Amino acid sequence: MFTVLDRISRPGDPAKANEDICGVSGDWAWVIDTSIFPGTPPVMHETSDAAWLAAFADERLSSLAPRAQDGASLLRHVMEEARTAYRAVAPRERHADFAAWPLGATTLVRRRGNLLDAWTFGDTTAYIRQPDGAVRVLGDAPGLREAEAAMAARLMREAGSRPTAILGEPVFLAWLGERRERQRKSGIPAALLSLNPDAADRLRHETAPCEDGTAILLASDGFSALVDLYRAMDPESLMEAALTSGLEPLVTLAREIETERDRDGRLYPRFKASDDATAILVRA
Repeated sequence: MFTVLDRISRPGDPAKANEDICGVSGDWAWVIDTSIFPGTPPVMHETSDAAWLAAFADERLSSLAPRAQDGASLLRHVMEEARTAYRAVAPRERHADFAAWPLGATTLVRRRGNLLDAWTFGDTTAYIRQPDGAVRVLGDAPGLREAEAAMAARLMREAGSRPTAILGEPVFLAWLGERRERQRKSGIPAALLSLNPDAADRLRHETAPCEDGTAILLASDGFSALVDLYRAMDPESLMEAALTSGLEPLVTLAREIETERDRDGRLYPRFKASDDATAILVRA
């Protein structure tokens, strides 16, 4: 059983939908960070089908997790239900157009005795702090972050732009369009939380010790940027700060870096001035 110590979910832009969410149910906890290709007309939500997918998956995980035995099977079931719900509303031409689907990075963890199972899609992260203070990081976020930052730096340099404007620049829109078309032509939906249940076969699965007293922080990339993009702290100091002072000051620090220290994205290249930042801190 997890005890929630703290949780936070702050939108990167208060004028837009928060496309992150986090939750906990018994021995299970999760963080979800969804997205969708810019300019895709929403069909499930007033402004963002990505926000719909996050909320839908959170509700179904909350309901189904207490009876689940395996994370991959659980996420597969949630995606099957999401596909059914989507197809009941979306026009038929959108049913198989996976380039127009909402997608999500996800980290789902389950405590099983003195072991923690972690299933990961994309760039969400689990930080595990053992009772002796040792910290382990689970997930693919650091490598994915490096590639994204390199691309953001290149496109901003070509456009002479910065994070507050890059999403509207022709060079970015052309790159995004090419990426979207390549995805369509590949015929293979991304290995992410989506409307494709078969993606569950490509989940990353890891385990870590989880004795009583272990603290687990699940974070979206807007939160983990403190470690793997801004280098404001390492995983050990992140966990120490989270346990000592809570999550609010950490998000405030991220926003200070984004809005005061590096408004132009020169130090830390990125596609958004500020991303949705979500984290949940639990103790076993």
